[in-house]
Amino acid sequence: MTAGPYAVSPLRAGLLCRCPNCGAGPLFEGVLAVRARCKVCDLDLRAQDAGDGPAVFVILILGFIVVGLALLLEAKVEPPLWVHAVIWPFVVLAGAIAMLRPLKATLIALQYRNRRGDFDTPA
Repeated sequence: MTAGPYAVSPLRAGLLCRCPNCGAGPLFEGVLAVRARCKVCDLDLRAQDAGDGPAVFVILILGFIVVGLALLLEAKVEPPLWVHAVIWPFVVLAGAIAMLRPLKATLIALQYRNRRGDFDTPA
């Protein structure tokens, strides 16, 4: 049961962390490990290679947000430096964990849509 490369929106499959082919099977096995095959459509996912792209996007987006919030907090409240040292590591850690899976899944789905031939042969 293969849905084809244009049946599932890459954005929808990425945000839901689902198979880029059928949109139903889970993409990950564990936190960030991609499954070898989709449970639903049996798509071979071993050829995926998101590389460092998701981490780069997380660093850039999260860095922009956190620096902006830290500057806003400093301008409005002027807390002591220890408050910044307590708040921002937790915000960065939580944000990175929350953003990394969907961004990795979205890049895999986009790769599947635009370079589908690479999915036919395992890595």
